[in-house]
Amino acid sequence: MDITGEYRIGAPRETVWAALLDPETLRASIPGCKELERTGDNAFSAKVQLKVGPVSATFTGAVELQDIVAPDSLRIVGQGNGGVAGFAKGEAKVTLAEDGGETILSYVADAQIGGKLASLGGRLIQSTARKLADQFFSSFASTLGTEASGSAETEQSA
Repeated sequence: MDITGEYRIGAPRETVWAALLDPETLRASIPGCKELERTGDNAFSAKVQLKVGPVSATFTGAVELQDIVAPDSLRIVGQGNGGVAGFAKGEAKVTLAEDGGETILSYVADAQIGGKLASLGGRLIQSTARKLADQFFSSFASTLGTEASGSAETEQSA
């Protein structure tokens, strides 16, 4: 499943960039995040509790930041295991562009799921992915004392 999005965040690019690399800001922004700890220079371990339709699970996993070109772009690679609920893995290319005193954050992500989650159906998974992306960026912008406007789009990959 491919997910793309673009958000306008009312903060300078350097501020948005610093927040993307800050574990406390990320922990506060990730929906259902219970733990997020730095395990290396650009690596984190995470525990996230999510409900997708009738399936509720706690995912434990790892996230790594790669291809960092400060303050322009980075790639986020992650995977998580939710036990009997299944697994999720994916990566996202995030790009920041200045627009006056604001920042345009764009991303292109690819996600794969397996197990019980994969049996829920594409439409439910896609709508949940859009909802989680919107929740993340709304929370992320509010931690910066501003608002985010934009949206996420999903499309099923073959």
